[in-house]
Amino acid sequence: MKIIAKNKQAFRDYEIIKEYEAGIVLEGWEVKSIKSGALSLRESYVTDEKGELWVYGMHVAKWKFSSNTVDYNETRKRKLLLHRKEIDKLALERQRAGLTVVMLDIHLVRGKVKCTIALCKGKREFEKRMKIKEKDQKRVIEQDLKKAGY
Repeated sequence: MKIIAKNKQAFRDYEIIKEYEAGIVLEGWEVKSIKSGALSLRESYVTDEKGELWVYGMHVAKWKFSSNTVDYNETRKRKLLLHRKEIDKLALERQRAGLTVVMLDIHLVRGKVKCTIALCKGKREFEKRMKIKEKDQKRVIEQDLKKAGY
């Protein structure tokens, strides 16, 4: 599995509860553009409409060698492919617990473009600050141990 793009903002802003792997419906030259790394997940989000999951805001740049002269919307909505049980479970959890579904990364599995989506709970500001504080303290302790020769 080769990770092409990662949504680092999602790991900072959300507490991840459960992850799912999904396929994405793409056009041929979009796949080539994604494989070359010309995409951004920063503002992407996942919603369910009429029993299907869709990702909005995922920016895929137009492939530079494309002969497609038609106007292309780089942030168009794209359909995600999951089993019916998984879609129903995600929709139920979103409604019942007030959770959200976020795209974590885009990766290749045997030449096919897949994505990892996650059921998440939003973090509050003080939780984010505490996490940063814990990382800083851990880093200082490790540096002190290195200086002491441990």
